[in-house]
Amino acid sequence: MIYIIDHQDSFTWNVVHQFSKFDKVICSNYYEINNNLLDKSDVIVFSPGPGSPKNYPLSSKIYNKYKGKKKIIGICLGYQMILYNEGGKIVQQKKIYHGFQSEIKTNKESEVFKNNQHFKVGRYHSLKLMEPFKSNSIKITMRCSKTKIPMGLEDNKNKIYGFQFHPESFLTENGDILIKKILSA
Repeated sequence: MIYIIDHQDSFTWNVVHQFSKFDKVICSNYYEINNNLLDKSDVIVFSPGPGSPKNYPLSSKIYNKYKGKKKIIGICLGYQMILYNEGGKIVQQKKIYHGFQSEIKTNKESEVFKNNQHFKVGRYHSLKLMEPFKSNSIKITMRCSKTKIPMGLEDNKNKIYGFQFHPESFLTENGDILIKKILSA
């Protein structure tokens, strides 16, 4: 079972529909968590949402409680939340990417995707990870081909994955394949 934590974003139900292709999905608002179902889930997904990760302390507590115990996937704000909880600094970027298609490229750090794969993805974000970012286990595995902004992360030891972009967006080519590969990792 996949438990999706909704950060009150208009994209969340698109995320629910996408993940429902692969397993049973439960979705609840971040302030109405069903702890019994959360405990029973195999995967936790942190949805996109407005604001920054620091605005969601309950989601941060959930991340830290289940890190290394369940597969965790973050999308957009959820991706930023993972990095924030791992000591990363999330900052405003110069250009805002809302409804923008970019090409991203995987790198040799990825264990899920082949090195140097290219994907066209839908972006809807104004924040980004400030680099350099140091982590013992989290690797930046995807970057925007043009700006080099981090766009994906993996921590295969703890089964933590994230995308700055929206795999559920119509602007993302082969988004279902990306999710299937992460769920199979």
